[in-house]
Amino acid sequence: MSALIRLFDRLLRYVLGVFEFCDDPDCLFRLRVTQAAHPVPLNGDEVPAGAPVLELHLWNEHIPPLPTAGPDAAWATHLRRLLIPSFRAVARQVRHDPRLAGVRAVSGTMAFLSPAEHPGGVHLMQRLGFTVMPHDSPLGRFGEFWENFYSWWIMWAFNAVSLRHRHLVRLHRTEVWMSADEFLSRYGVGKEKGANDV
Repeated sequence: MSALIRLFDRLLRYVLGVFEFCDDPDCLFRLRVTQAAHPVPLNGDEVPAGAPVLELHLWNEHIPPLPTAGPDAAWATHLRRLLIPSFRAVARQVRHDPRLAGVRAVSGTMAFLSPAEHPGGVHLMQRLGFTVMPHDSPLGRFGEFWENFYSWWIMWAFNAVSLRHRHLVRLHRTEVWMSADEFLSRYGVGKEKGANDV
């Protein structure tokens, strides 16, 4: 079953245009160029609906496996240390890849950042410069159910421990956003700030 889910995930990435941009085994993200599904207010500015944005997709095979007892301080610290170089790799790609020219923002949708259940993850993303907001599926509750269903199976296939104490109907998806200019300012080539700032 796990192999079938992984195969479906690979097929879905192909259909959606999600691509790998580096061969670093510690890189936590794949990328996709898409359009903002709704207006996003960011630091007094607004990314309008339909604007080109860069979407971060977790590279599931590269996420550090959770300890059997669940996430602990050591695991969280390790993950945080992988995030900064991964963001810098994305910033380098934005600067040099013609496919990414003109993107207005960097975004991602995650099923494990729940303000109520996991405030530490939300606070970490905010310290890293992202605006965190609830995710509203364009297809409403119907779309939200199937998005959560897919996320649940992906977590089961790649990191089953992460499903401990989680139920499909209680999964919450959260969006993270940062303007492209701010992202490049924080994580662009030659930028040393970040690793010790969170």
